[in-house]
Amino acid sequence: MMQLITSNYYGQFTDDLGEMHRLRYRVFKNRLDWDVQISGDMEVDGFDALHPAYLLQRADDGRIQGCVRLLPSTGPTMLRDTFPVLLDGTHAPVSQTIWESSRFALDIRPDAPKANHGLASATYELFAGMIEFGLARQLTDIVTVTDARMERILRRAGWPLRRIGTPRHLGNTLAVAGYLEISFQALVRVQTAGGLRGPALWAPVAFMAA
Repeated sequence: MMQLITSNYYGQFTDDLGEMHRLRYRVFKNRLDWDVQISGDMEVDGFDALHPAYLLQRADDGRIQGCVRLLPSTGPTMLRDTFPVLLDGTHAPVSQTIWESSRFALDIRPDAPKANHGLASATYELFAGMIEFGLARQLTDIVTVTDARMERILRRAGWPLRRIGTPRHLGNTLAVAGYLEISFQALVRVQTAGGLRGPALWAPVAFMAA
């Protein structure tokens, strides 16, 4: 089950957002040992103050087990302001039709449902939710900074990353920046590979005014 939280609804979902930040702490600080900003048992950074949209993925028992953060490329982005080295000298995208995704995280239990290519169903659901979010806002692409492992997962899921530059070691991570296509064709590929029936979020057209 997926949930979209935009800035005008933060106040109604403070508990959910808190759970999301604790999930990010478990994944990025405890598991991956990234150099991230923490506050108690939460991972929070300056980009969370820019009124992003959040997608939350819930397990069957209602527990938040996945998330991703989305920001327009017309404002500050992690690629331009934190990881410009990954651009290989090119300019970071600045377009109304391109948003940036970051803080993609999953913390699923060993017995969580699986789909094709050995990937968790939750992974496909989050990917589909990102594409639906983009379709609703008439985006052409989502730009992201990710690691080599996630690049392989995206390829297996039918949503390959189009690299901007060559991968580089950042701390203990081999990082790469690239574009993810937003199209109905991309959505169908992910839905088919993940065995998803119907939209991951609500009907995408419902987000046009969000």
